[in-house]
Amino acid sequence: MTVTDPAVAPAVVPDVVLEAEGLTKHFPVRRGLKDLLTRERKVVHAVDDLNLTLRRGRVTALVGESGSGKSTVARLLAQLYKRTDGDIRLRGESVEVHGGRAFRAYCRRVQMIFQDPFASLNPTHTIRYHLTRALKIHGRAGKNSAELEQNLRDLLLRVQLVPPERYLDKFPHELSGGQRQRVSIARALGADPEVLLADEPVSMLDVSIRLGVLNLLADLKDRLNLAILYITHDIASARYFADETMVMYAGRMVEGGDSETVTQNPAHPYTRLLIESAPDPDRLDRVGDLRAPEDQGSGEPPSLIAPPTGCRFHPRCVSAMPKCSTELPPRFELPVVDNGQSHWAACWLYEEGAAK
Repeated sequence: MTVTDPAVAPAVVPDVVLEAEGLTKHFPVRRGLKDLLTRERKVVHAVDDLNLTLRRGRVTALVGESGSGKSTVARLLAQLYKRTDGDIRLRGESVEVHGGRAFRAYCRRVQMIFQDPFASLNPTHTIRYHLTRALKIHGRAGKNSAELEQNLRDLLLRVQLVPPERYLDKFPHELSGGQRQRVSIARALGADPEVLLADEPVSMLDVSIRLGVLNLLADLKDRLNLAILYITHDIASARYFADETMVMYAGRMVEGGDSETVTQNPAHPYTRLLIESAPDPDRLDRVGDLRAPEDQGSGEPPSLIAPPTGCRFHPRCVSAMPKCSTELPPRFELPVVDNGQSHWAACWLYEEGAAK
């Protein structure tokens, strides 16, 4: 009988890969003459007290309007921004790096895909250069030129750019938008990461090719057991692509749960507003139905330099109560409809005894 030494037994890969707790980012505002006289120091409350968990083999969508802080969250998790407060843990260990070898080691495990593939690629270099540089930086170039060439081919095959020889020696401007984004994904895969932070990866692409890129990411998630953060303002694509959806408004999380529940049974008034604004063939019979603004919510997102007290959505909310303008709502766990998954909303409507 063979006895396995526990000290050398293979480690069990934890389900949770990357998590944020109480994550906060405030950007200082340049001080004017009036501020110098009053000694007032203003900040932009880009992200406040955010909690997020990314798990292997799952896609988490972060949904919200432009300016809600979604991209800031991705850059905080990628350690491109220094956080104001809170904690980021990779495999349970708190991490804060700002450069050098520690940052490079972190990037091997957490990679980011940017919104604009043309801006994220150097137009003066070929695709071969971009991918070779990624492989060499992360120590995956191979021992000789033959192995490097094979690794380059494998990266392009993974993102379904075939035949690879057709793309390696081209420049970014010679490719379509979808092909450039696939090259960006291949470059991220060159580090062999555990986490992909996808910041609106299809918003700059033609509608006809968005589905292909999302299907590619889904396939990579399954084959490589990746944890993916999918940032988008399109809640309909979150339902299609993500396992769970988190809704963000003005720097704060307002609702979260599995994607089917959040999109089909939205609890927070802001989530309902997002869904109402998404194109839906089932609502074609309501085209031209000009409902009064008070029936659907209106207004603009608030200033993040001086955000509203209490719930930040209350100035636009049709269900706002006096309490909403003074007290910040906590997360309220909601009853699950069918699938047994968790669902919560940060809204005083769900306080026990509140009128629904």
